[in-house]
Amino acid sequence: MSTHNVWTHKGTFLLAAVGSAVGLGNLWRFPYLTGENGGGAFILVYALTIFAVGIPILIAETMLGRASRRSPIMGMRFLTRTHQASRAWESIGWLGAASAFLILSFYSVIAGWAIHYTWLMLTGSLVGADAATIGAGFDVLLASPGLLTLYHTLFIIASGLIVGMGIHKGIENGLRIMMPALFVILLVVLAYSIANGDFAAAASFLFTFNLADLSLEGWLQAMGQSFFTLSLGMGAIMAYGAYMASDASLSRTAFAVAFVDTAVAMVAGLAIFSLVFGAGLDAGAGPGLMFVTLPLAFAEMPFGGLIGGVFFILVLGAAISSSISLIEPVAAFLVERFDLTRPQAVFVMVVASWALGLLTVISFNTWAEGSPFHALFGRSAFDFIELLTNIFMPLGGMLIALFAGWALTHSEVMKEMRTGETWFQVWRFLVRFVAPAAVAFVFLRTIPQVEGYLIPTLGALIIVGAFAASRTFLAGNRQEQ
Repeated sequence: MSTHNVWTHKGTFLLAAVGSAVGLGNLWRFPYLTGENGGGAFILVYALTIFAVGIPILIAETMLGRASRRSPIMGMRFLTRTHQASRAWESIGWLGAASAFLILSFYSVIAGWAIHYTWLMLTGSLVGADAATIGAGFDVLLASPGLLTLYHTLFIIASGLIVGMGIHKGIENGLRIMMPALFVILLVVLAYSIANGDFAAAASFLFTFNLADLSLEGWLQAMGQSFFTLSLGMGAIMAYGAYMASDASLSRTAFAVAFVDTAVAMVAGLAIFSLVFGAGLDAGAGPGLMFVTLPLAFAEMPFGGLIGGVFFILVLGAAISSSISLIEPVAAFLVERFDLTRPQAVFVMVVASWALGLLTVISFNTWAEGSPFHALFGRSAFDFIELLTNIFMPLGGMLIALFAGWALTHSEVMKEMRTGETWFQVWRFLVRFVAPAAVAFVFLRTIPQVEGYLIPTLGALIIVGAFAASRTFLAGNRQEQ
């Protein structure tokens, strides 16, 4: 079984978790959300939510993986049986696997855009280009299903090859090379930004905290980003936790992952906004920040083509480190449940996710308007798949917090956490009450965006979760007594 594997070094889980967390969310989503929501106030809410919600759930999800030593689906099946809890809790594993599968399908398409821009930068195609030219070039890319499919295919094959080589030869060795290289590249880009951009303006933008500038929607986006950036609720952390050494500290590792992930996002923000302000461009450019605004900034600066190419290599590396963590939960399940070899399991996962990704590809062109998806759901296929993940991940994270907080006994948690009573009590309060409430708040905000016929389904899921939580609470009390 794949669960007999353990990382060869204690620090490898840290590398793996950071690799999973550091991706397009840090280099693309975080900067553009910060830009849209006024800078420092957004970051303050984000940092507070990381501590109160992200870290407690990160510890909980890692703990469930290590306690079960199985893939998320089989692990939750094992834990519900050994804790005499409702089988409804197995939905945690299924929600995580479904999220990973769905996210990989569109993540691979968007990450593939970085292949295109790496080539354009390194060949000097964008040197001296104006805003209209770069904007039109991005539109041409989106309008080409053939090109998007090619990049999507190349990216997902590269990710699959790494996972297919195994825990040690593939994932572990790959991360040991990739992650240090990514940090070095990020520092190189930051140094270039300081030399050629407006670093003072970027620092002022990111570190001026004025909460009055932040709308309720901005608060929710900051809370949501703090949850999504740590890869919570998609099975990756639980899958990696299953390979974590028994004597590695859960709390120290979780704080380290959150710190490194946030530091990467901050350094990326400083680098990107230094370039943006240095070129006199708009910080609130939204999703086009990385693929339109940044190339324009590089186009106007000395050696911009070369450094721009290096930057997009960084984006590609960060995206691959995240995508391999999306493949692992489902691949590990297929190995355990159906006795497939690891290459066979990875092949099944990658091919299925690649095929689903074609819906995202044509969402930007062939099916941009008037498609069956638009007629049926009122949104593109890409938007619909992303909406599903925005439901599954918070729901899964909320259930992880509740299960770890109520089903696991005091002695069991203390054995895993190896910490003092004070931190245990703080963690348990956060994971039992604060984290579920905060995640539920963000989660329920998505419901008005969901079509009416899906609301009863979501309501039923919440009722089932509440019923399962009450049963587990009672069972947990009996065990502790």
